[in-house]
Amino acid sequence: MQLLKERILKDGVVKPGNVLKVDSFLNHQMDIDLINEIGKEFRRRFPSEKITKILTIEASGIGIACIAAQYFHVPVVFAKKAQSINIDGEVYHSKVESFTHKRTYDVILSKKFLGPDDHVLIIDDFLANGCALLGLISIVKDAQATIEGAGIVIEKGFQQGGDKIRDLGIHLESLAIISSMTDTSLTFKED
Repeated sequence: MQLLKERILKDGVVKPGNVLKVDSFLNHQMDIDLINEIGKEFRRRFPSEKITKILTIEASGIGIACIAAQYFHVPVVFAKKAQSINIDGEVYHSKVESFTHKRTYDVILSKKFLGPDDHVLIIDDFLANGCALLGLISIVKDAQATIEGAGIVIEKGFQQGGDKIRDLGIHLESLAIISSMTDTSLTFKED
């Protein structure tokens, strides 16, 4: 997605340790016009009419998933990173290690919002080592729902996450794949 790549080059900040900060337009302050185009692109790449739910993980994926959902006309559900008194009844859970935060979360999703009849598109902002996505896949499988695919805004193609997901046979679409990063620059995989 050329528009996204241009925005990453213009406003993304590369930090030591393979960290790409896109907080000025994607996951802290959100450029809604850009995210609207991202939503349209996900719909183009996942044209299936079977999708019944979009699943993401809090917090950065929620806004992206919500805007994308308007093109699929389906609800968004998100896995929470902490137990809450607002969640009643049984839950699915999975352990997820965060590359960015360097910690492990026990993520949960109420069983009343995901079941065997659902066809799920997973959406998230980043894919690095694949831990968050694998955790969401585990939840979908526990629910005996069908995974229709995974849509990622930015994939760090030089890390193993994308390969892990593709090796599972899951339809993975990443809108921008970074092929290499140094402490000061990045390059994209050619389309």
